[in-house]
Amino acid sequence: MGQFSYSARDKDGIISKGILFAPDRPAASAALQGKGLTPILVKESVQAAKSGGGFMDKLNSLNKVSLSDKVIFSRQFATMINAGVPIAQSLNILQKQSESKKLQDAVADLSKQVTGGATLANALSSHPDIFSPIYVNMVKAGESGGILDEVMGRLATQQEKDAEIISKVRSAMIYPGVITTATFSAFFFLMTVIVPKLSAIFVDAGATLPIYTRILLATSNFLVHDWFILLAIIVGIVTFTTRYYRTTNGRRVCDRLMLKAPIIGPILVKVNVARFARTFGSLMASGISVLDAIQATGAALGSSVYKDELLEVAKKVKNGRPMSEQIRASKNFPAIVGQMIAVGEETGKVDEILLKLAEFYEKEVDTVVAGLTSIIEPVLIMVLGGMVGFIVISVFGPISDIGNHV
Repeated sequence: MGQFSYSARDKDGIISKGILFAPDRPAASAALQGKGLTPILVKESVQAAKSGGGFMDKLNSLNKVSLSDKVIFSRQFATMINAGVPIAQSLNILQKQSESKKLQDAVADLSKQVTGGATLANALSSHPDIFSPIYVNMVKAGESGGILDEVMGRLATQQEKDAEIISKVRSAMIYPGVITTATFSAFFFLMTVIVPKLSAIFVDAGATLPIYTRILLATSNFLVHDWFILLAIIVGIVTFTTRYYRTTNGRRVCDRLMLKAPIIGPILVKVNVARFARTFGSLMASGISVLDAIQATGAALGSSVYKDELLEVAKKVKNGRPMSEQIRASKNFPAIVGQMIAVGEETGKVDEILLKLAEFYEKEVDTVVAGLTSIIEPVLIMVLGGMVGFIVISVFGPISDIGNHV
């Protein structure tokens, strides 16, 4: 978290100066705009620049607020607002209940700003590393419409669903990851410890070895004596892929390839569609305009493919075209999505239909992930058995022949 000094102009043309904390300069400018100020000058504080950000700042940047902490905050806040507890008082209570030190500090600042006359949305916008633009926009709409308790409830539900999807996909990958790691660890142990000892036996016996045994011994010799070459290749591939993925074009290419992958592709499509439907439906239900909801949803999705797709949708909507038209024309959205949105546009219930669509795809993700786990397990076992079997045949075949000639 950096410290920035700023000069900004309010709606009446009055210039104010001050200091704020933000992850970077664009975030600082966004926070000022969220408060209704027009930034004139935003620069990193001299003391912060000299200290190189400071060890504590770097430590705080790693201390992120978990999604579960945000869910609990939103759910409890919604309950208090619904019970008639004033916003500032609710924030004071929530500050004491939060287990996250970073969230405690942020909520304390929110309470201070709200008590000083700022709206909750403007106060939230000063903490962009915790509260996303979607969160801020939905709260702003809730304050304007007098339905802040409903909006906070929707935010909690949306965050819970996001957390569930992410958790289920990660859980499904844990078992294959463990099995894969165990498989290659066992293979590496056999090839670097056991096979070299047997290789010495073959050399001493002067046995004529079959081709598959010679391949096994050559591989073992490479892993024992030239392992650093393999390590350098792996590090090079990982470094290149990581840096390439961080570029705009690289991320687009990788995301497209992931969506077209045989097994993981369909899962990613369902996850992105579920998050799109849930987020867009929640924004619409909160009273946010279609164009703003599309842009905010695109920014929230992890896939650059869907972000680009929604940018095109926003352009069409801005030119007066129905949203469903562009969604139907897209190859990345299933046909049912465009059809359901078209029905929603005709009936005026886009938000309700999309939230139901989100529930449908969230169940689809559950089903596909459960099926994936059951499919991967026997495949990995077969791969492990095949690798061990190859080593056994390559080693014990020649040993048997040597025993017969003795």
